[in-house]
Amino acid sequence: MAPHETQQPRRADWAFMLLTAALIVVIGGAAAVVVWTRPAPVEIVIVPPQPTSTPAPTPTREPITVYVTGAVNRPNQLVTLPHGSRVQDAVNAAGGLIDGAQLTGVNLAGILRDGDQVHVPSQADGANLPTALPSARTIAINRATMDELTALPGIGPALAAQIVAYREANGPFADLAALDAVPGIGARTLEVLEPLVTFD
Repeated sequence: MAPHETQQPRRADWAFMLLTAALIVVIGGAAAVVVWTRPAPVEIVIVPPQPTSTPAPTPTREPITVYVTGAVNRPNQLVTLPHGSRVQDAVNAAGGLIDGAQLTGVNLAGILRDGDQVHVPSQADGANLPTALPSARTIAINRATMDELTALPGIGPALAAQIVAYREANGPFADLAALDAVPGIGARTLEVLEPLVTFD
């Protein structure tokens, strides 16, 4: 084979190799560019909403029942009222005041509790009280029974029950002024009772 003919394929092979190498460099560079220019992944953070506090339910207060006596249109009645009611509400529930009701010593704005008694005295009760009973037997108010209390002028069964209940809840009465704290006892009643009761 002539020397000219053997050199021609070698040159073609060499050119092919150079072209292949160049393609590899170009493709590798393009791939590197793609990798380098690819945007960084975005981190997605899910933030849950803050829990909202649910207000606690307001407890519903039970209604109360009170006993209304005295100078009202429907006395000696148990009346049921909403929690937080006042003495005036109890009087209204019992038909309202009658003519001659004596409100001295009755606090119509007082807040009622379950089991309270509301007694409204009448002016006639005070008018019929004797001014003095010097010969009457005195009663120890802190030891008196219901029967002994009702023997006193102006003290009926309802008021006697009030005296006993107040005495049991608050201890013995120290003096006549302390007795004035009992609902239904006014200044006129105290004036009559003063010579008839003792506080020993």
